[in-house]
Amino acid sequence: MKTRDWLVNGNGNYELCPSVRPWSLLKDNYRLYRFLTEVEDTINDVEDEYIKLPEIRRLVRKLILNSYWVNSQRFNPKPKNGIAVSLLYEELGFPFTVQTVKFFPGAMSTIHTHGTWGVVGILKGQEKNTFWQRKDSANGQIRLERTGELILLPGDIISFNPDVIHSVEALGDEPTITFNIYGETKMQQRFEFDKNTHTIKRF
Repeated sequence: MKTRDWLVNGNGNYELCPSVRPWSLLKDNYRLYRFLTEVEDTINDVEDEYIKLPEIRRLVRKLILNSYWVNSQRFNPKPKNGIAVSLLYEELGFPFTVQTVKFFPGAMSTIHTHGTWGVVGILKGQEKNTFWQRKDSANGQIRLERTGELILLPGDIISFNPDVIHSVEALGDEPTITFNIYGETKMQQRFEFDKNTHTIKRF
């Protein structure tokens, strides 16, 4: 199956990026701790970490290709909103967070920003990402304009600049499971949007 790498910018535009051939990343005993170290080394001494997204995408692909443990995560029973998060690594002072997320069929996220860069790899199922651009009206009312959407399949990897606005929906009859890595969140830049009431709130 052909896999794809995507980059989304703050205007809600996305582009297909060069992807490393999977067989060149096969490696025995490539585990989470090696991945964490290599990502940390990649972003050390870089002021704008998101410029390293191509290398982080490569490392994410390397991990999900080689780690049975990452691909076999177990989740709690279905939550009310249909979205379960399993935190794989988070440490005070460490520059990023790693998690896996399970979207049960039909589950949909809010429209939101993460306030940081992110890279998401699709492990199972299908996921639709819808992208938005903020265009406030002259009277100060918050308005969002839909800029496009992508349907992601297993093996696809998508990366985000810090100011991307998007929403996520699980497609099909089986759960969608993703591997997610996010930089340090700037909480003042992390919002949920309600396009019906034209309001935002921090989350």
